[in-house]
Amino acid sequence: MAAARVKKLKAVAEQMPQTREEVSENIHRLGDIQREALRLETRMNDKIAAITEAEMPRITALKKEIASLFKGIQAWCDTNKASLTKDGKVKTINLITGSVSWRARPPSCIVRKPDVVLEALHNLGLTRFIRTKEEVNKDAILADPKAVTGIVGITVQTGIEDFSVMPFEQDAGVK
Repeated sequence: MAAARVKKLKAVAEQMPQTREEVSENIHRLGDIQREALRLETRMNDKIAAITEAEMPRITALKKEIASLFKGIQAWCDTNKASLTKDGKVKTINLITGSVSWRARPPSCIVRKPDVVLEALHNLGLTRFIRTKEEVNKDAILADPKAVTGIVGITVQTGIEDFSVMPFEQDAGVK
């Protein structure tokens, strides 16, 4: 079988200004477009806020009703669990309009104040419950890049610069 041919897509030609004046005009246009996008986003967010405010009372009422119905269903099912699950032989019960089920969660470990817990584990000699993580010290590599020259997997990048365009904006100090 022949290997599939890979098609190369040509890059879209960007508008490249030819003079300093064209660069200045493009920066002005960039600022205009950014401000228009911000206005559209603000208008969109205002509409979303209005819809949210209008519908929130109904949503809140429905959530309260859902919680009440859920608690009632759970209370009845817990009361009748033995007969519903055939004394624990069945975990899911299909009712006419839906199903209910009980699932035991797997064990979990919650650690509050890890510094205090680590100290206690050390003091009690329970170091088997302490994980030590090894990782590459990138700060040390950047401090002495010649020492790691030739090591596969390590690349020290230097001389990279980022380019940004910031159209001038007036700020009324309103946040």
